[in-house]
Amino acid sequence: MAPCTAGATRSGQRAHLATPVLLALLTCCVRCADSAKPSNIVLILTDDQDVQLGGMVPMKKTKALIGDAGATFVNAFTASPLGCPSRSSILTGRYPHNHEVKNNSLSGNCSSPLWQKGPEAEAFPIYLSKQKYQTFFAGKYLNQYGEKEAGDVAHVPPGWDQWYALVGNSQYYNYTLSVNGKEEKHSDSYEKDYLTNLIVSSNVSWQRFMSPQHPFFLMLSPPAPHSPWTAAPQYQGEFSNVKAPRDGSFNKPGKAKHWLLRQPVNPMTDSSLAFLDDAYRRRWRTLLSVDDMVEALVKKLDSIKELNNTYIFYTSDNGYHTGQFSLPIDKRQLYEFDIRIPLMVRGPGIKPNQTLQAPVLNIDLAPTILDISGVNLSSVNVDGQSFLSQMAPSLRNGTARPFFLVEYSGEGHPTTDPICPKLGPGLSQCFPDCVCEDAYNNTYACIRTLDSEHNLQYCEFADSESFVEVYNLTSDPHQLQNIVKQVDPSVLQIMNQRLIKLQSCAGNSCRDIKQRRRTPQY
Repeated sequence: MAPCTAGATRSGQRAHLATPVLLALLTCCVRCADSAKPSNIVLILTDDQDVQLGGMVPMKKTKALIGDAGATFVNAFTASPLGCPSRSSILTGRYPHNHEVKNNSLSGNCSSPLWQKGPEAEAFPIYLSKQKYQTFFAGKYLNQYGEKEAGDVAHVPPGWDQWYALVGNSQYYNYTLSVNGKEEKHSDSYEKDYLTNLIVSSNVSWQRFMSPQHPFFLMLSPPAPHSPWTAAPQYQGEFSNVKAPRDGSFNKPGKAKHWLLRQPVNPMTDSSLAFLDDAYRRRWRTLLSVDDMVEALVKKLDSIKELNNTYIFYTSDNGYHTGQFSLPIDKRQLYEFDIRIPLMVRGPGIKPNQTLQAPVLNIDLAPTILDISGVNLSSVNVDGQSFLSQMAPSLRNGTARPFFLVEYSGEGHPTTDPICPKLGPGLSQCFPDCVCEDAYNNTYACIRTLDSEHNLQYCEFADSESFVEVYNLTSDPHQLQNIVKQVDPSVLQIMNQRLIKLQSCAGNSCRDIKQRRRTPQY
């Protein structure tokens, strides 16, 4: 099928904007009646939405329209519990040690020139483009995107036909977009500027419609529920009596854990508890607009008769914590609340109301999307594997991985925080009461084992003492007890060897069945 020249923008002519972005895009597909056309794909990526602490509770419409209509993965994980490394893994299908994005800073390779010349030039939208998919991005991309040192707003990553990307980190008002490489400033009007709404229906659209002969891929990335947690006006009074969950590891001391988990004040002060409860409520409020966004998307797809030919993925870049182990608010830690993410998918061949136990990673999103599009995965340099076989076994055969890697490179400031001089240099993300959420040596790699017989975690820190944490989540689901001193040294050696292999894996070796030997009992 020949590409539609009226809709193509890869040649350099980027379209003007005038009516609703997403809805106008989808309206053009009323004419997409060709039943032989490959399936459309939508990826909805939220920012900091946990699943472990109730982060999906506000998403009633989303759960009904995507989860109940398809598959819900109850064991979905991020390869790194921080925005830029995680989003880079989603785009490339690679572990952080292969895309080399360490943290949210330019020096940590977040949207840096090195990233743009390397991994970004091999991200999955490029392959979709080669498959004649028409590609559209709206919302938050990477934390440093659009900064002057990162190519400014003129940089539009390859593979995208239409590009409406937020400059910098999450905002709801008073932000700048790169609209196909041109700066567009937004103010504080809810009707015109609230970013979650703008992603679906704003005063932007394409001057030229997309080709009705080709499928589309949409990546929609709202700011919610990331700080500053600015809810839409109609939702600012919701959840007024809600508090952060008080069970599990909430307000517990980080006994026998890495030193960063041992430094918070315990029990937490009343002011810290009030702060995190307020944050918890505000996060939920921002998600109500995302829920509305999903509903509008599904209704539009249905009205243009494309819903049954569209895969819709819903997920987040990482989890979040509010008071666990007395840490006020953030992510970055190796524990379940930070590394587990929501994942729901509906689409052709996926039976409704499925709850799937097989562990999946966000590095699996790219190969799954490419698998759906018809790309030969053996031709793509990814560490992840398609999970299409898990949710649609009638379409694909495949196996689930029994263990996988989670890795993180800590961030810290070279100078001492003047508010907390006793803590010394090398820390960051410090809150009142001198509780810091991150540090240079909060750098770790974990083997997470999850199958029908085992639910285990083994983590090593890259610090002066090579600190190790080990958890049996079957008997200790909240990771309260580090059992490293109770485990047979021979078992620790096996886990260490597995960790070393995965930390150096690339491509096929990350999926090599030879690594999948039986996990010893702890």
